[in-house]
Amino acid sequence: MRFDAADYLDTEERQVAYISAALETGDADFVRDALGLVARARGMGEIAKNAGLNRESLYKALGEAGNPEFSTVMRIVRARGLTLSVRPAATGRTPKRRRVARTGHGEPVGRGPQRRMRIEWRMTLCRSARCAEAAN
Repeated sequence: MRFDAADYLDTEERQVAYISAALETGDADFVRDALGLVARARGMGEIAKNAGLNRESLYKALGEAGNPEFSTVMRIVRARGLTLSVRPAATGRTPKRRRVARTGHGEPVGRGPQRRMRIEWRMTLCRSARCAEAAN
């Protein structure tokens, strides 16, 4: 019998946790693979239908050589009844300072001081009526 990780993603909670873990790594290939595993665990045909995609396109987008557009990812996420949310990532290190071009008076050129923030994507289970309407 061949091992298939999709067999272990048998509950919504496990599926959401797996996709969340993939998103937290920041690795686009891992996120694509996680979405593919969850889609297979849920049923590729059902996900494709709910996302408004054909099955072949979904397999191609989420396959090993796939590179799905962000709009496709969002359609897949909504088809699962999920949303994406953003929050600052907790990091213990200080970002490197970049050299900034300065005017003759020593002021930075550009739009003034800007705070850099690392963004972390997090998948959350959408159960509200508003999210359900947005998915349709």
